[in-house]
Amino acid sequence: MNRIVIVGASAAGLATAEALRRGGYAGVLTVIGDEPHLPYDRPPLSKQCLLGDWDLERLLLRQRHELDALDLDLRLGTPATGLLPRNHLVLMADGTTVPYDRLVIATGVRPRRLPGTEGPAGVHTMRTFEDVTALRAGLKPGRRLVIIGAGFLGAEIAAAAVGLGCSVTMLESATLPLAHAVGEEVGQFLARCHRARGVDLRTGVAVASVTAADGRVTGVALTDGTVVPADEVLIAIGSIPNTEWLAGSGLELADGVECDEYSATASDVYAVGDVARWHNPLFGTAMRIEHRTNAAEHGLAVAHNLLHPDKRRTFAPTPYFWSDQYGMKIQAYGYLRDHDEAAVLEGGLDEGRFLIAYRTGDRLAGVLAVGMPPKTLRAWRSLIRDTTSWADVVDDQLCRSAPAGTRRPIR
Repeated sequence: MNRIVIVGASAAGLATAEALRRGGYAGVLTVIGDEPHLPYDRPPLSKQCLLGDWDLERLLLRQRHELDALDLDLRLGTPATGLLPRNHLVLMADGTTVPYDRLVIATGVRPRRLPGTEGPAGVHTMRTFEDVTALRAGLKPGRRLVIIGAGFLGAEIAAAAVGLGCSVTMLESATLPLAHAVGEEVGQFLARCHRARGVDLRTGVAVASVTAADGRVTGVALTDGTVVPADEVLIAIGSIPNTEWLAGSGLELADGVECDEYSATASDVYAVGDVARWHNPLFGTAMRIEHRTNAAEHGLAVAHNLLHPDKRRTFAPTPYFWSDQYGMKIQAYGYLRDHDEAAVLEGGLDEGRFLIAYRTGDRLAGVLAVGMPPKTLRAWRSLIRDTTSWADVVDDQLCRSAPAGTRRPIR
């Protein structure tokens, strides 16, 4: 019997299942999800859902009749708790087992929490529909929200909370938001955007604990003795891959499920989406990407390799991510981390409209843009995919098309 089991029923798992059916797979296809809901989209949670514009129905990736058409053995509301590769069995929380011939791990990530913050009411993380529902209930005009972490998730929630009339304080341990990934000058630009909207952004601070009274959060204590008053607290300090259920399986686990360039972690086991750490041959490095577009593309790639084991393809995408903050769309292509140089090629950070290119070694590694049309970004994506040299980017045709003097290096 030909049985494929996908553990994880979010974007990556569903994309894999759909691609398998479109590709002609007619065997048993089991999809396991720990949440009780039909598969839904997560990026709108921190934006449209938090603002109250979208409900769960609008979040659904597919309606029930569309899932029925895929003829899935859909098992929702019960998580997988273990894996026995030699027996080809997935262990379930309800005591049952699910047999497989080939397995796809798509269990995603969960929010990282601060120790000691699990008790008081009013302390939140953001990953599920229930998370956003709980936070939204506390965001009334005049309420004080403290966000721990100034990454993209924290920034999006800050923007939404400001729009709801809340007083927002954002605490960040680094000296600038996201500077480690996008560079110092972009970090300064993002900091100015927050402060211009009234956010009390405090950088270079460390959180000691949350304070509480009568079982409810009252503030956030910093290591310098300062206490920041709070009615609600959001912890947005990154995520942890959901791999604990794989302990003892023999699979290689290190910041996710370790995979090769084909996204395989064993001969009959693949990993896909946020939980997968795979070797991307386009950039010559291992990476784990927590972005919606990557989840969908990864599902397509893994489905192809399952359907055509003798014609497998490497998964070599140009990563893409976006963020909506204060009516401003931030978009990026490529792999920006650990870049050696960045240069403004169009616009200017003081204008709020710009495009920055990033160099790693002697090649164009990525671009980040604010206020640029999608057509412009698609052209840059092609240049990154084609491993265009940095010299060709900054000294040749692209700079000739830009206004004189617009190119300038930044750190």
